[in-house]
Amino acid sequence: MPAATVLRDRVKAHLLESIHHGEIQFGHSLNLAALSRKLGVSVTPIREALSQLEQCGIVKAIPNRGFIVPEFSIQEAKNLFSTLAELQVLALESSTFDEMQLAQLSDEQRLLQQTHTPSARLASRVTFHRLLRQQCENRILLDLITNLEARVVFYEQVFIMDAAFYEQIDNQNDAILRSIQENNIPTAALILKMNWMTVAEFVQQQLILQQVTTYEEL
Repeated sequence: MPAATVLRDRVKAHLLESIHHGEIQFGHSLNLAALSRKLGVSVTPIREALSQLEQCGIVKAIPNRGFIVPEFSIQEAKNLFSTLAELQVLALESSTFDEMQLAQLSDEQRLLQQTHTPSARLASRVTFHRLLRQQCENRILLDLITNLEARVVFYEQVFIMDAAFYEQIDNQNDAILRSIQENNIPTAALILKMNWMTVAEFVQQQLILQQVTTYEEL
């Protein structure tokens, strides 16, 4: 892999981690010069990384302001989750699973159920879904899913603060696994879509509550 690509990917990973940990604030312009000094790289790989993140919806280019991390919105959440659900279903329907892969999924599901913090539950859930689609050979489809997933994870990090919420998700994941084990992919796909819509509805409810709270405080 070319050195320039490695550098760009390293910068991109750093930016994602910084956003995840709240070091880069939503709605604030990113200071490219400051990032350049902090990372010890030129502005070029930073711009390249930001351009890739813009394609994912993680950042947004604003005239005369540069790049910002866009604020959350109910409409974006609705569009993101529904689109990701459809793409995940497509990936599942084009996949085949052997005993080893099913064992990996079962192990990850057990790990998910043993975690007790929202961040750990989310991390395990993301891993479960990545394992679920790892047999899909459509690389374009997988790249689209990965890009959308990066933005979706931000929504879950901010708006799902109760680990108990994932108990319902656990039950759906168990049902997905059983359906795959029974070679009933249509049912697995239906539950998978329901799985994402369950999360989407919860996130949208939290966004509405946030808006109401903000309005009442004005």
